[in-house]
Amino acid sequence: MYDDASYYTFIPSAAPQEDRQATPKHKRRQSLLEKAREDTQANDRTLEPIGELFASASRDASPPKATLSRRAQSYTDFHHAARSVLDKDNSFKQKKATKGYEAIKDDLGFADWYDSLEDDLLDAGHEEYMDYQRQLDLVSAHLDSLLSDTTSSLDLLSSLSDSFKAVEAQTTTFQKQCEGLIKEQKRLTQLADGISHNLKYYSFLEPVTRRLNAPGAGSFVRSEEFSSMLARLDECLEYMAAHSQPKHREASTYRSRYRLLMTRGLTLIRVNFVGGLREIASDVTKRISDRQLNETTMSALLYAKFRVGASELKEVAQEIRKRAVRAPGAEPGAESEYQSLMNELYTSYSATRGKLVIPLIRKKIGDIAAAPSTSKELVPFARNSISYIRDMCTSENELWREWFEGKDGLYDFLESVCEPLYDHLRPRIIHENEILKLCELCTLLQTRYMHDQEEDEPTVDANELDFSVLIQPALEDAQTRLVFRTQAILRDEIERYKPKPDVLDYPANNRRVSLSGTKGQRPAATSRRKESNAEPTTPVPKTPMIVEEGDSPNGQWGFDTQAALQGWYPTLRKAIWLLSRIYRLVNSTVFDDLAHQIVHQTTLSLHHASALIAARSSPADGHLFLIKHLLFLKQQIVAFDIEYVSPDISFDFSGLSATFYELRDRGGFFDPRNLWRSFSGGRLLPKVVENMLDAKVELDGRLRQVITEFTTAFADRILRPVSEDEAKKKGFDAIGAVERVKGLAEEEVGVLRGKLEEYLDDGRTRETLVGAVQDLVVQGYEGFYERLMRGLGVDGGGGRRGSRKGKGREDEVWDVDMFEEWAGGVFRVGKVLGRENGDGDEDAGSVSGTRSF
Repeated sequence: MYDDASYYTFIPSAAPQEDRQATPKHKRRQSLLEKAREDTQANDRTLEPIGELFASASRDASPPKATLSRRAQSYTDFHHAARSVLDKDNSFKQKKATKGYEAIKDDLGFADWYDSLEDDLLDAGHEEYMDYQRQLDLVSAHLDSLLSDTTSSLDLLSSLSDSFKAVEAQTTTFQKQCEGLIKEQKRLTQLADGISHNLKYYSFLEPVTRRLNAPGAGSFVRSEEFSSMLARLDECLEYMAAHSQPKHREASTYRSRYRLLMTRGLTLIRVNFVGGLREIASDVTKRISDRQLNETTMSALLYAKFRVGASELKEVAQEIRKRAVRAPGAEPGAESEYQSLMNELYTSYSATRGKLVIPLIRKKIGDIAAAPSTSKELVPFARNSISYIRDMCTSENELWREWFEGKDGLYDFLESVCEPLYDHLRPRIIHENEILKLCELCTLLQTRYMHDQEEDEPTVDANELDFSVLIQPALEDAQTRLVFRTQAILRDEIERYKPKPDVLDYPANNRRVSLSGTKGQRPAATSRRKESNAEPTTPVPKTPMIVEEGDSPNGQWGFDTQAALQGWYPTLRKAIWLLSRIYRLVNSTVFDDLAHQIVHQTTLSLHHASALIAARSSPADGHLFLIKHLLFLKQQIVAFDIEYVSPDISFDFSGLSATFYELRDRGGFFDPRNLWRSFSGGRLLPKVVENMLDAKVELDGRLRQVITEFTTAFADRILRPVSEDEAKKKGFDAIGAVERVKGLAEEEVGVLRGKLEEYLDDGRTRETLVGAVQDLVVQGYEGFYERLMRGLGVDGGGGRRGSRKGKGREDEVWDVDMFEEWAGGVFRVGKVLGRENGDGDEDAGSVSGTRSF
């Protein structure tokens, strides 16, 4: 509670005062109790030291007066202080006794000394009690001092506690006020930041307006500052769009003004880009006009000069391209706001390059067209000119990538580069009448420059030029001309074909073909089935043939092409030639439509020729001619993949006219109710008639029809004696009629086989037709036998009595089983083919099971 100096002011020590002052002391931090300490020390200074008490006691030779001395800091200090006081008192007494003894000089002095000694002895007897009293007095004074100090300390602590509570209450209140102030500061700071953030989008208007409208504003277009300014304008536009009314009242106004500034900035870019492009172009034009340059120097001047400043102008143009993006949610086909500025850059570049490049291209294409090797030939000219144009387009594409990003506007420019090619190539295609050259041109364009649609498109670099887009118009022109020439040939040489008499000389033409065919060398045909040992006179190719007028005798298919075509009717040969030429050269839909027309007209032409041959020679010759050529045609068109059906749509107004006639006859023609009932019932509407014109279906139907007519004609001639008309005549002799049937069958079978061998080379086909005639004869005889049995009143049991084997009696009518057995021996279906193949009855059974087409 007190520092160390208080002890030395309470009891003097034997140590010198200077040494005690020289001893360093620890100084505590001044506290709130400092004032109380200072008051206590002031009270202590009023107390006299114990030494002064003894000094006064020595003067009056009386015991020292008890005084309140300075309390010790501890009990040990108090003990040492008390002992020091007692020792000083004893020494004082000893000195006093010695002093009285020295003063005895006489009796009176002795009496005085003795009196004083008596008093001293009395005092010495009470010394112990007096010392104890003084100690008690000293302790009492010390305890009173402690009580006083404790009371003052408690009072001080109580006041300090009250002060602390007041300070705590004030501190809590101050803390709450500070927290409220901090919150308010944060709110105001956020409000100020928000105002500053919002204000910067509005305050940017004035400086950017001054900057863009200042004279010479285009001088800093290529600087970084200009790009940063445009980016800041983008941010302002986005902010105004996001904070339109009712959030910010002036947002729409500022947005419109910012858009005007953006347009102004991008317009400055366009002006700067066009100006830089014109400077380069004028420099190149001036150098070209000053002196004659070779191709190498010209190329370096046209391309190297344009590459010098391309990168810088490309970065400038990129600023417009980044903003020429269609807004999300825009209508399909709608352009962005700044796409027109980008299109102006494309147009300016295309026009500038076109003035430099297109005259050179036109001159080069003219030189190629005037060359002796290409002046009159379509395909060599197309090959050389397209190759040159492709090289030029590739070079322009590489230069374009150094000026712009992406391919927008590239192909429009390259189409203008290709215009000199189209100016020369299109007239040549239009005036070309040879279909072979047109086919060769289409083949050249498709194989060398176009992608195969059936194959998966390979991965192409985004910067690589797709030349097929540029050459597509030329291919379309060639295909259009090819289709037109095909239709012209179809009309002139197939639909309007008029055969000469020697063309219709059948079966003499077959015999001439057989004689000429046996002279040539024919390789053995391969097939999955066993063929006849007899070599066919007119081998039929199994793949689509490209029939050319100058084909070699041994073509790419390994057989005599001329021998295969000698027996063909001219319209059939021309049809196969057309199909083989245009196959895979035109669009699949167009080819299917043309193929249907070609097959249809060819079928009609063959029918017409068959009718003329039937009138000229015999119906059998006409039928076999038609069967032979229809089989050829069917075999050939299978390989052309004709998949689609061409619908022939027409309107049928017959029901409409019938309704009007009916209303007129009933007298209700002008009655609206009758008209409404007729209209609602569909009677006043024309009918849509859709005729499906399918070449394959039509060909199969006509082939079945002519085979039926052919086999029916032979069967009717054989069954004429037992026909229903003959049976109705009076005096009909059934047995004689059967005999005549047998005779006619033996006779007609020989004729039938002879005719078939003249027209058909395939033995299986011949045996199938013979078997069909046999089936018809047996069926006709079965009908005759049923009618005969019904006339006799006998139940024929379905035309069959018991099956009997062996030879029938000559005086009775054969039943159906016996007649069928006999007919099998006469027609010998499969036996002839089996004997030729060496397979016997095994092959005959297989042929008899394939009689239907």
